[in-house]
Amino acid sequence: MAACGFTAHRLRLLAGLKEALDTLRQAGCTRAYVDGSFVSAKADPNDFDACWELAGVDFALLDRLDPVLLDWRNRRAAQKAKFGGELFIASGAADPWGTTFLDFFQHDRQTGDSKGIVALDLRGLP
Repeated sequence: MAACGFTAHRLRLLAGLKEALDTLRQAGCTRAYVDGSFVSAKADPNDFDACWELAGVDFALLDRLDPVLLDWRNRRAAQKAKFGGELFIASGAADPWGTTFLDFFQHDRQTGDSKGIVALDLRGLP
């Protein structure tokens, strides 16, 4: 992920993402995925988009550590303000048809073509 921090703005986004992922890891999450322009060559992405797996997560602990990660109100305004991006539950529904965020992230919104995303093993984060 360090390769994503090649401008001052990207470094701020990367720091916010790292803070969120550290908290998720403390609550038991072991894997997250990052999508969008943040994992592209775009010089100035607006934010980052991420999703995380439920397996092993202690939701009571997560709520105590940082309830913002469980706040999806107002189009995730609190997450965007605190971390600089949005974090979804990977198995949650991204659209009215029930497409999970993990699947949604792996398709181009305009073309529907498959695309890659970045998978992160949170156990290996520094």
